[in-house]
Parts: sequence; C-alpha cells; structure tokens
Amino acid sequence: MSSRPPRRSVMLSALLLLRAVTAFSGDGRAIWSRNPTVSPVNESQLFLYDTFPPNFFWGVGTGALQVEGGWKKDGKGPSIWDHFIQTHLKSVDSTNGSSDSYVFLEKDLSALDFLGVSFYQFSISWPRLFPDGTGAVANAQGLRYYNALLDALVLRDIEPVVTLYHWDLPLALQEKYGGWKNETMIDLFNDYATYCFQMFGDRVKYWITIHNPYLVAWHGYMTGLHAPGEKGDTAAVYTVGHNLIKAHSKVWHNYNAHFRPRQKGWLSITLGSHWIEPNRRENAMDTLDCQRSMASVLGWFAGPIHGDGDYPEVLRKDLRSTLPVFSEAEKKDVRGTADFFAFSFGPNNFKPPNTMAKKGQNVSLNLRGVLNWIKLEYGNPRILIAENGWFTDSHVKTEDTTAMYMMKNFLNQVLQAIRFDGVQVFGYTAWSLLDGFEWQDAYAIRRGLFYVDFNSTQKERKPKSSAHYYKQIIQENGFTFKESTADVQGQFPCDFSWGITEAVLKPEVAASSPQFTDPHLYVWNATGNRLLHRVEGVRLKTRPAQCTDFVSIKKLLEMLARTKVTHFRFALDWASVLPTGNLSAVNRQALRYYRCVVSEGLKLGVSPMVTLYHPTDAHLGLPAPLLRAGGWLNPATARAFQDYAGLCFQELGDLVRLWITINEPNRLSDIYNRTGNDTYRAAHHLLLAHARVWHLYDRQYRPAQRGALSLSLHADWAEPASPYSDSHRRAAERFLQFEVAWFAEPLFKTGDYPPAMRAYLASKGRGPAGSVLPRFSEADSRLVKGAADFCALNHFTTRLVMHVPQGGRHHADRDVRFLQDITRLSSPSRLAVVPAGQRSLLRWVRDNYGDVDVYITANGVDDQALHDDQLRKYYLEKYLQEALKAYLIDKVKIKGYYAFKLTEEKSKPRFGFFTADFKAKSSIQFYNQVISSRGFPESSSPPCDETQTDSECPLCTLLTQKPLIFFGCCCFSTLALLLSMIIFHRRKRRKFWKVKNLQHIPLKKGNKRVLN
Repeated sequence: MSSRPPRRSVMLSALLLLRAVTAFSGDGRAIWSRNPTVSPVNESQLFLYDTFPPNFFWGVGTGALQVEGGWKKDGKGPSIWDHFIQTHLKSVDSTNGSSDSYVFLEKDLSALDFLGVSFYQFSISWPRLFPDGTGAVANAQGLRYYNALLDALVLRDIEPVVTLYHWDLPLALQEKYGGWKNETMIDLFNDYATYCFQMFGDRVKYWITIHNPYLVAWHGYMTGLHAPGEKGDTAAVYTVGHNLIKAHSKVWHNYNAHFRPRQKGWLSITLGSHWIEPNRRENAMDTLDCQRSMASVLGWFAGPIHGDGDYPEVLRKDLRSTLPVFSEAEKKDVRGTADFFAFSFGPNNFKPPNTMAKKGQNVSLNLRGVLNWIKLEYGNPRILIAENGWFTDSHVKTEDTTAMYMMKNFLNQVLQAIRFDGVQVFGYTAWSLLDGFEWQDAYAIRRGLFYVDFNSTQKERKPKSSAHYYKQIIQENGFTFKESTADVQGQFPCDFSWGITEAVLKPEVAASSPQFTDPHLYVWNATGNRLLHRVEGVRLKTRPAQCTDFVSIKKLLEMLARTKVTHFRFALDWASVLPTGNLSAVNRQALRYYRCVVSEGLKLGVSPMVTLYHPTDAHLGLPAPLLRAGGWLNPATARAFQDYAGLCFQELGDLVRLWITINEPNRLSDIYNRTGNDTYRAAHHLLLAHARVWHLYDRQYRPAQRGALSLSLHADWAEPASPYSDSHRRAAERFLQFEVAWFAEPLFKTGDYPPAMRAYLASKGRGPAGSVLPRFSEADSRLVKGAADFCALNHFTTRLVMHVPQGGRHHADRDVRFLQDITRLSSPSRLAVVPAGQRSLLRWVRDNYGDVDVYITANGVDDQALHDDQLRKYYLEKYLQEALKAYLIDKVKIKGYYAFKLTEEKSKPRFGFFTADFKAKSSIQFYNQVISSRGFPESSSPPCDETQTDSECPLCTLLTQKPLIFFGCCCFSTLALLLSMIIFHRRKRRKFWKVKNLQHIPLKKGNKRVLN
C-alpha cells in the first residue's frame, strides 16, 4: 500500500472532513432494536461464501514484550512488566526468552513468508530503544534490530504497521513519575514517538500510538492483573485513561504537523472492547444497559477520539465525581485524532469475566454486532481490525483446531459486516504470529499461528492448523464455495418411497369410541349431578368394533392424509405385544391395534414400514422379564426376539412389505456402556438376533408375503475437524468404522467385523482388561453375511472429529472427540446442518458395499417454531437435493426417503411436522410439493405412468379391502343368479315352441297326437 502515497494523502484529507461532520454519538443503541426474529436461514445470517474487497489488507501481529525475549540483552532496560513478573507472577520463568524474536528474526520472517500477509503489525519496545525511558541517544543494538526488521519487511513488500506502546513502559518512568498517572508522561511519550517517526517513518506508513488503553488503565490500576499491578483506585483509573487519550492526541498532532506531509502515513490508536446483547431486546432498560456497557469500555476512549471530543454522556453521569473533565480546547484537540478506527477484539477483552462491565446483560462474541455498533455510533469510519483471534491451552501444539474455527467465525462475521451491512473494514490482523508470553496468563495459554517450544534452544516456528487456514484465506481473499455440484433439477423414480417416520406407537388398550359397541341407553344429568345414568330395560342395536373407534388412529390418519406420503414408518412396542417376553401371553388387543394402523393406512394409499424393536436412551424397550435377565447381554434375548418377530410376521405380514428388525443397534452403546466389552457383546447378540429373524422371514414368510427386511443404522457422516491434520483424517474414517461399518461390514460384505476396527482395538494394547470384539463362528458368519435386503440409514448431521486418546468404554475406544463448528447453521439442539454430508455418506456406502438398495429411514432437524418452521423447510430442501445428486450423479440406488418425524414430543427437541397437539406446521406444504413433483423437476418433466406408480402387488392390495371383497361377491352372486334364471327360462321357452310346432305336422291315419 505504500506505493500510492499521494492518493493516501488526498483520501486522508477527505476522511478527516467526513469524520468532522458525520459523527453522531449515541446512534449505536439502534443496533439492539433491529428485528430479533430474522430467520436463521435468511441469507444474511448464513455462512457467507464470498470474497473480501480487492486489495483487502491481510496481516498478522505481535507485541514486543510477548515475543522478543532478551529482556536484559544488548542494553535493554527493564519494563514495568519485567518487574511485575518478578513480583506478581513469581512462578513464571522470565529467563526462557519466550519466542526469542530478538534473536531469531529470520525465523519470524520465514513465518511471514509462509502466510503471505500484506502487513506485519509489531510493537517497538520502549525500554529497548531507551532503557530509562528518555535520552537523546537511543540504544544502538535496539535501533539496529528494528531497522533490520523494517528493511526485511520492505524487501518482502510487507507493509509494517508499528505500535509505539504495547504496555511495556520503562520501569524508570514508573518509579520516577508514577507512570501514566502523571501528566508528565504525555510529553515523554511524544518525545519517544518523535524519535520513532524520525528514524523509521520513511518505511512506516501505518502507526498505532497505544494498544488497547482500556486494559492499561483498568487492569493496571483497578484489578491489578496487569503491570504495574495497582488496585482499587477509581480516580487513578480514569486519570490514567485521561492521560493516555491526551498523549495519543499530542502524538497525532505532532505527526500530522511535522511528519505526514513528507511521510504520507496514517496514525490511529487501537481500542479494544467486548460485545454485549440484551436479555430482552424489546425492553428499553436492557438495551440502555447494553449501551452503558459499551460506553464504559469502548466509548470511554472512542467517544473523545472518534466522537465529539468528550466522554459519553452516560459515563459523565455515572462517574461525575471521578471522571476528569476536558476543557473546550482539549476537546477540540482530541476530537478526530485518528485516521482510521483500529479495533481489538480478542480474549483479553473478555477476561476475567468477573471484571467485565456486563451491566446484567449477556456477553457475546459477535464481532459483526460490535462492528455495526461502531458504524452507527461513530459515523461509519474506516476500520482496521488490529487484533483478533482466540487461544488454546498450553499443551496444544500444532493442532489448534478450536482456534482455527474461532478465526473462521470471526472472519466470516467481518465479511458479512462488509457485504451485508456496509461496514468499512479495510484490513484484518490475526493475532498472534507466534506463541509467546500472554500477560496475566503467562505461558498457560497459546495464541500463536506458529507453535514454539519455549524450552528448546532453536525455538523453531511450526505452523499450526490456524496458520494453514489463514494462509488459504489470504490466497483466496475470502471463502470460496467448495461444493463441486450446484443444486440440480431432476426427479426420483416413480416407485420411490416418500415416507415419514414416527417412533414407537403405544397401542390403545381399548377403543376410545365405545358408543357404537355399548348396547345400553344413558341419560345425562338427570339428577343435576352432571353424570350419565343407565336406563334399565332398554337395549340398543350395536355394530362390530371398527379400527376408527381408536381416537389415536383417527388422529394419525388425519395427519398422514395431510402429509401425502406414500409410506409411514413406525415401531411396535415389544413389551406391549409380549408382556412376559415369550409366546405364553400374547396381547391380542395390541396386535389388533397395530393391524388397524396398517390397514387403515393402506386405505389411504400409505404403505407401512414396520420396526419391530426401537430402543432409546431413556427406555430400552424390552419386556420386563428379559430386562431382568440381563437384556442383550443374555443370548436368550436373541431367541426371544426371534419368537416375537415370527408372531409379528404371522399377524401383520400379509399387509407389510418393508420390515426393520432393530432401530439403531449401533447406538445401544449409550446404554451398555459400563465397559467396552459389554457394548460389543450386546451388539453381537443384536446382530445375531437380526440375522436369525431375517432367515426366519426368508424361509417361512417371504415366499407368500414378498417383503424385504433389514435393520436401520444411525449414520452420521464424519469429517476431519482440521483438514490439515492427518490424525484428524484418520479419526474421521475410524469414526465411520466404529459407527456404521461395525454392523454394515458383517451384513453386506464379509460376515465379520471391520478389520480396521479389530486392528485399532488390538493396537491400543490395554492387556487382558481391554476391549475385544467377539468372534463369529463359521456358522454365525454364514448366518450374518447377506442377512439384509437393503441398507437403512438414519442420518441427521455431520460430525467434526479429532483424534484424542481416551480409554475405558466403547466411545472411548474410538479415540475421537467431536468439535462444533460455530459458523455452521445449527438447530436448537446443536445439530449442524451440513447437507453435503448426506451425499458423502451415500457415496461411502456405495464404495464400500456395492450397489445395495438404500433407504434413508430417518432424516430431520429440530426447529423451535410452532408454525413457520423455516429451518426444517431449509433442511428438507437441501438434504433432498443431496439425495437427488447421489441418485442422479453418483448412481446410488436410493429407494426411499423418510422425513423425521410425524409428531413432536413434549419437553423434547421439536422434530415433528405436527405439534404435540396435532397442529400442522408450514413444512408440511413444502414436503407435499416435493412429493407431488418427485423432487425438483424441470418444468417439462413428464408425469409417471399410473401403471408404474404402484410397486405393491395389485391383487394383494385388493385382497386387503374387505368392503370391496364383500361388494364384489354380492355383485358376482347376483350376476350368477340372473344368468341362471335367464338360461332356465330360455330353455323352457325353447321346449314350449318345439312342442307347439309339432302340432302342425300331419299324422298318418290311425295315429293319435299325444301332448305332454
């Protein structure tokens, strides 16, 4: 940027004029009055794939005290922080040199080359140049170091952004004058700045006077967390702040008058802040408290400099007795003394939480919000984000994945502020280039993009995941959309199963409409007691019980009719059908209820997919005797399940073509989690139970019933949390092996558990007590292999996984930990909405298990909206798009899609298309439209041939319609009777006419005519 100094000078003059007439202090309060009910899927709220403006200023920063080291080297004088470490942070080793940038300058420059930044923001150590804070002659070695650094940056075409004061005040000035409490510091600071302008200004076009003066004053003189460590003197706090503002102002005027005309540079002060959100946006007092919170931190310094030259009005009222007063001349001098708004937004502004000015409201990391506040409060200034980033624990080395996602979030918020809100951000500083000394946290946390082993001698700079990520952002100048395939137009096949899923249907013990089956007559309120009284001696005609006597079935049919689905998936309650766990006591009423559900659904044209067993985290779903006998840890449960399944096939199989034996057996680890071995043993019994039921159906029922059977697996997709980490990539594949292949591999491929799963458990080397997968006998392997007619997947989200060694239980055996990407659209229950993950999962299944038929048997998201559930509609559209891409482009044999779920449950995440009181949500209409269109067709797509739309057996369907059968029999009998009567009368009439015709034939003489 230094190549255009004339233009910069003209722009600066225009900017100063603009700032003088457009500062409207107090307008920032409007930020909290904006519409709080903006849809989460509104374009302005979603992650923005776009680029930053051309020539956006990409940089990285450090502080001298944090990274230079050499605190006594080459004549450097002590600073207040050197003293503070020795007196307040005695456990910190101040001799280890931190990252030793003073010694390893070339390594810092190599790190900058790696990133490809536009600028490097660093600070000059005041005591390294002037050991006692003053003097006509600077420390030659310190001067040599900064000259070498600046020359190297210019050579690399990296713009220097130089901070004059980043908290390391010469100790001599603190001891002699009391530091920033003394007004003498204003002139001393100006003298120091003048020297820097003289020596370095020919190569520096961007100057920062003071870094985050709020922390200098507040933590240095109120909380005592920062040097010089003074506490509790409120008057001193605001005196220090007052002097810092005046010192900055004096330096700005000095530069403006004596150096800007020749050097053509820009100068500002970096102001830091938190951000705050009101408890209730509609409450005026809450929003006022938010404004007071921002005014007491950011406004404290921004008001005088970027505003009207004075402190915010709320601050003047609250601190009337302690806040210093600007004279009119001082206001004039202070106002407008910044050529751009340099802003710091990092962890130091949020720590410790108990020292923050929250005013009873909610602290937030919404960088976009605070940038908009600055725009409204100070007339839309040009903004340089002079510090931004997060931290990791000290044990984290190069895989700083959490910090990488925090950077992603902050950067996208900046981009949204630029593109959607018109905020004039022209540059961004990632903090920090290197791991270093982190103030009151010392070496307990790390903030660098490059890892440094402080105990090593060479202090090598190793790029972290965040460094790789930031490098990519700089190269692409933003966020490019990585999805290779845009939305497609096309349709699913005519025999596609469009379904909706419900969990376990609890059977009604008796019909809820007894008025048609009770023969007695009743009179209500005959004696005024509002009760029914039976009238004795009167008997009424009744009719046989009907399925629609069950109120729950009526409601169910009404909802299914509104969804317009072709299939309905629900689960039977094993414990209700067989309370004892065996065939000695069969609940026929429960079976009749389920048969009614199926038959009444078929009358609507809705075919069933029936799940035999549906355990949940809260309820294992086993009959009580089986549960007491050990549940799935007992092999006898598998045999009991086979008997139960046979009963269901016998009673319902003539109506059911799609069966699921067990829903999500791979998630029973949440229950059998005492040890990993318990989990694997229970899963082994579940798999064998399923295989035996499949063979039972295949042998005895499939020839007549012509159905298909499988089990459904919970199948979240997994991606490496850091794409730059090999260990994360391996962890993602390992998660899929332990989550999906655990059951899919035996069924669809080998008849045994995945080799990768066995090998990893063996490699953990835990000895006799370690987790071990059970072994299949040859007979069991043959039994399991191929025992599934299709692959059923319950898919909801995509997980970001990282490798973290753990131990003890099944989940720990995987050695993975999940990470939440806060930039991704998520549901209230924190389900990340990542549609592309579904397509990746479907491809993975095809690649590993061939062209197997696939049903997506549950797919949905929770949405808090009771009617206009926009998140669910967005989710449906995007996930169905990915399923269509998998079908059309990847040639995955998707046979059906079942949205999850029909109704929501009270006090649980709202997954339902209908509320708990059966009210439809707007997503129903969207799903209807997709079903009727069979996807996302082009306008000219031909409709399905009616003869192809029914994949069921037409004769079988007809035979299930009892009224039609009765009517047909009546018609056939009547027709047969009529035909018989016609035939009889025709024959009789024929005989009559034959006899009559014989009377006209002449007879020989002597013969008599005989008539019958």
